[in-house]
Amino acid sequence: MKILVELSVNGERFEIATNPHATLLEVLRNQLGLTGAKEACGTGECGSCTVLADGRPILACLALAADYQDCEITTIEGLQAGSTLTPVQESFLEKGAVQCGFCTPGMVLSATALLKKNPAPTLDQIRKALEGNLCRCTGYNKILEAVRAAGEKMSQEASGSSGQ
Repeated sequence: MKILVELSVNGERFEIATNPHATLLEVLRNQLGLTGAKEACGTGECGSCTVLADGRPILACLALAADYQDCEITTIEGLQAGSTLTPVQESFLEKGAVQCGFCTPGMVLSATALLKKNPAPTLDQIRKALEGNLCRCTGYNKILEAVRAAGEKMSQEASGSSGQ
């Protein structure tokens, strides 16, 4: 038996008939075609499935889609406006923090959530915000540098002194 689930994803409303036990990750990937959130461990250990629910990082592989009907879900596909990257996305590219790309969406979304609350985090605060996101390709230094650089960009943009 299927249930009707209404989700707000990346600013759009969707009505989806799905299994009552369908995870948010399954609905995003298989029914909405949003494949940025990855399924890797399926147990909430790796962070590859991270999306934002009302601005907070959640593990979509552990979340039932039906439980998130009253939230605004943001996936990596919903971050940028048109072809303009966010400061976090730009910094990940500029600092070489993208390797194979499998963990990148979760890392970017977790970093985005952190920097919205605190645009000038310490390295320990960045590590804490990203601790649920695993990367097999890097030593994390470039990722930490990218998050710090993105925070600096966001602070400059907020103060109106973006180098002009």
